[in-house]
Amino acid sequence: MKNRFAMKLVSVAAATVLAASIMTGCGSSSSGSAAETAPSAAASSEAAGEESASSESAAEEPVAVAIDKSAFDELVAAGPVADDADIEANAWAKAVKEAGVLKVGAVRTSFLFSQLDETDNSVRGFDAGLFQMLARYITGDERNYEITQVDSSTRESVLQSGQVDAVFATYSITEERKKLISFAGPYYVSKQAVLVKKGNTEITGVDSLAGKTVATQSGSTGPDILAEFAPEAVVQEFGTDIEARTALEQGRVDAYVTDYTLNLSSMVKNPGAYEIAGDTFGPDDSYGIGLPLDSDGVEFVNAFLKKIEEDGTWEKLWKVSLGDRTGIETAPEAPQVGE
Repeated sequence: MKNRFAMKLVSVAAATVLAASIMTGCGSSSSGSAAETAPSAAASSEAAGEESASSESAAEEPVAVAIDKSAFDELVAAGPVADDADIEANAWAKAVKEAGVLKVGAVRTSFLFSQLDETDNSVRGFDAGLFQMLARYITGDERNYEITQVDSSTRESVLQSGQVDAVFATYSITEERKKLISFAGPYYVSKQAVLVKKGNTEITGVDSLAGKTVATQSGSTGPDILAEFAPEAVVQEFGTDIEARTALEQGRVDAYVTDYTLNLSSMVKNPGAYEIAGDTFGPDDSYGIGLPLDSDGVEFVNAFLKKIEEDGTWEKLWKVSLGDRTGIETAPEAPQVGE
């Protein structure tokens, strides 16, 4: 996917008009003359011009495209419900049903995939829609879930300890991780991309990272991919996406490499702050749903994913969570579950 196309996706034309308030009151001491306390006509004109320019600049400031809450909530609430017999036949699903709640490892700061809305304390996005629909599929109510917040370094441990039933966190399927946990899916496919501050002309893609300080997330696939595709880059690992982007904003690193869709999320959330340099690169990055090692939940969750792909729910969720907010009109083909 080309950089020029990525930038087109985030040219969100939204604005918030801020009212300009011009302070006209002046104070003077008893010894001050009128000439000292009253602004000149030229000064007044200059001040008014500055405030007008400031107001115009604020009016043109782009804002992030929010998710359509009603459309998202209605879609999730209309999701399928599993047959009792299917749940009884699966130990993982049966345990979730008996507990009455799906315990999920997830994030709440991924703008397109799983973002907390503090106005109603709801989490929405592509991943959030999937785990809420899975909660509905098993328990009959999409609200029957509990979130344990995870990052790239804790996703395996919360599954191994039994703290959660499943992890939904743009979780890349790798052979190393499959030694520790099991994956259902994939349910989405991405690649890597190079994020830079807007206006950066020195970095034009992964081939220009030699000698540059590049951020990536520890515990993610980023370090290994950089070692292969940009071996001369100076890699600096951070625990979270926010830490990596903060380092980029502050100029402590020159670029940030992570999944294209996560970078796109950052661009949509912070219009005008970043851009993607060059093409996406690296192997297909397939996102899976993390489950305990050797859990029979894999078969159950895969059946759920196949059902929502076949009935069109997956495409509708993609549209409300990603397509409508990035300007992409055509949904990608859903990945082949179980491969």
